[in-house]
Amino acid sequence: MSVAHPIVSVVGSSGSGASASTVKFTFDRIFRREGIAAASIEGDAFHRYDRAAMKAEMARRRESGDQTFSHFSEDANLLDELERQLRAYAETGKCRSRTYVHDADEAEAHGAPVGHFTDWREIGEGSDLLFYEGRHGAVKTPEIDIAGQADLKIGVAPAINLEWIQKIHRDRAARGYSTEAVTDTILRRMHAYVHVICPQFTQTDINFQRVPVVDTSNPFVARWTPTEGESLVVIRFSNPRGFDFPYLTTMIGDSWMSRANSIVIHGDKLDLAMQLILTPLLLRLVERGSRAR
Repeated sequence: MSVAHPIVSVVGSSGSGASASTVKFTFDRIFRREGIAAASIEGDAFHRYDRAAMKAEMARRRESGDQTFSHFSEDANLLDELERQLRAYAETGKCRSRTYVHDADEAEAHGAPVGHFTDWREIGEGSDLLFYEGRHGAVKTPEIDIAGQADLKIGVAPAINLEWIQKIHRDRAARGYSTEAVTDTILRRMHAYVHVICPQFTQTDINFQRVPVVDTSNPFVARWTPTEGESLVVIRFSNPRGFDFPYLTTMIGDSWMSRANSIVIHGDKLDLAMQLILTPLLLRLVERGSRAR
């Protein structure tokens, strides 16, 4: 953690879908509106393998009897390097990152082939804070403490059946995968999902969990992804002290407190809720950092 050079980490597993997109959009809008200069790191930049090497490593693991290796796995990512770069930013306001090229548009923009990484580059010069978005931004193990580097940690965690529906529909539509192929991916990821992804949501300061209010009991045959209007969002604060809950529930229509540290809102109010909750937190970090520098 750093006073002078704060770090914000958004953690969400693959397939977190519309909620994760809303989080990124909302942060970008707050940064623009408030004039916050944010350096950015994408979690995919710290994959250990490019696309071809990952396929080869997965095949090797399967042949050796390991059916659980995936992008969720700790050893599929350069987590020690990620921790090192976050610590460097906290100390100096600068660090290194790169870009993983997902598609043809990104290939054209970055001048690197699809499925490969760009060269490492220095980022952060003149920034007010560092914004991380990915799957491993709050990992804490005996060897790695990425969670300890971030000043504000946000979790995006849809109910698991909803997450699976979103992943199945996205991978079929965008990548041409069959339902069976996506199901195999889900099964392969379950070990790391339990042991690597889920524990991070106990490290986060605020969690946004989207819960459908339509039947998702068999996500593998669902014809449609539940819309935001067919969902509720549970917002959990790890430390509720200092938050004005009567104000928030008044400003966010039809919301209510389900516990002393949790608000429930309608899914289509997520952007509003995030703006109300996150803007003062980000401004506080930036103002504190500016004074310290």
